[in-house]
Amino acid sequence: MKRLFLIEFDKLYANRISRILIVGYFALMTSIALIAAIKFDIGPIKFHLAEQGIFNFPYIWHFNTFVAAWFKLFLAIVIVSMIANEYSNKTIKQNLIDGLSKKEFLLSKFLVILFLSLVSTLYIFVISLALGLTFSNYTELGIVFSEMEYLLAFFIKLIGFFSFCFFLGVLIKRSAFALGFLILWQAFEGIFYGFMRWKLFHDEKTADIIAQFLPLNSMGNLINEPFSRLSAVKKVASEIGQDIGNHGGVEFYEIFIVLGWIGVFIFLSLKLLQSRDL
Repeated sequence: MKRLFLIEFDKLYANRISRILIVGYFALMTSIALIAAIKFDIGPIKFHLAEQGIFNFPYIWHFNTFVAAWFKLFLAIVIVSMIANEYSNKTIKQNLIDGLSKKEFLLSKFLVILFLSLVSTLYIFVISLALGLTFSNYTELGIVFSEMEYLLAFFIKLIGFFSFCFFLGVLIKRSAFALGFLILWQAFEGIFYGFMRWKLFHDEKTADIIAQFLPLNSMGNLINEPFSRLSAVKKVASEIGQDIGNHGGVEFYEIFIVLGWIGVFIFLSLKLLQSRDL
């Protein structure tokens, strides 16, 4: 497995665009720290975002993983290009001629997906820990290391999303079209949900139950929006008579749904590779 990973890592490192995108991705994750610098005064009102509790433990694990997940498109481009370049440069055929099996070829790509997902998770852990220890009002160990399941959800979310991107790359073989299809699929899930909600069942609960099994929606459900947990938001909602509910916590059955999709995408990618005359 080490040999397969190093083969793929060398290809990735040799690609200048991939290096730029990866560096840009981690730079954007680092920029989360800049949120602490957001301050503005409006007359007597002085607003400092870091003082609103977004960097408090354990809330910071929820907030930072939610924000960092939006940057995954940068690595998605790398993943899709990684497989598209194999087809356009004919290196996939050369790898097979050199003795690499189709299973080993797929495994080498999946190892890169695991590596990028793991490094991303460790990186957001370090950033969150540093910001929390600097700005959090609570630094007791029991509080600092609670709600760590958000890091697990972030890790699984990245693997799921990148596995889907990899499958699209294998299916379509052109990075631009694969990314275009990804956007169309996101739109399809939204339209399909609306159709179930207002036309098919006329029931939000039933539509939500079915929609949670859609691939991108299931990945999005792993980390719900964190803003409704802020005390300031709850106070405003209470004053206007709105109940925003509790959107915290990671549901482990949702992790298993995404794990199922990861298995499906890897299996379908392998079947596509095996069925094609490369």
